Amino acid sequence: MFRLYGPTAEAAAAIQGRKAQTALIFGTGTDIIEVHRVEEKLSRTGGLKAKVFTSREIEYCESKHRPALHFAARFAAKEAFLKAMGTGWSGGLAFTEIEIVNNDLGKPELFVSGKVREFCEAHRIAGMEVSLTHIKDLAQAVVVLERRPDAGPAAGNRE
Repeated sequence: MFRLYGPTAEAAAAIQGRKAQTALIFGTGTDIIEVHRVEEKLSRTGGLKAKVFTSREIEYCESKHRPALHFAARFAAKEAFLKAMGTGWSGGLAFTEIEIVNNDLGKPELFVSGKVREFCEAHRIAGMEVSLTHIKDLAQAVVVLERRPDAGPAAGNRE
């Protein structure tokens, strides 16, 4: 179990404009993917883009010089999120229920809906962090899900 506390937590909270608090890690996930695989799949499979990405994600990625890099990074984030949940892609979850949108500073943020949101509420997920990176041929994402410290052990948690 990891707890964030002390000056580092206070500094991070001040930068983010919120009160420092202890967070308990519910799960972490990471995924890496070859950009050309995503690019080929999206170009070959009609309608796949709309099954995997939200309209905001599609608009953002297609506005970039190399859209495939950005689609691949977001796909990796969705996979990493499912790994952090500990469930994988099961139970009728849809990729579009996990959305990655950059804030005004360019930081990617996670938004959930549908069954993914229900899962997060049932497991008392209070924080979601995502980091994306990509280079010419690869895209990678890391997701950390945080549970409220007052939540007690959640179903499926490995404490």
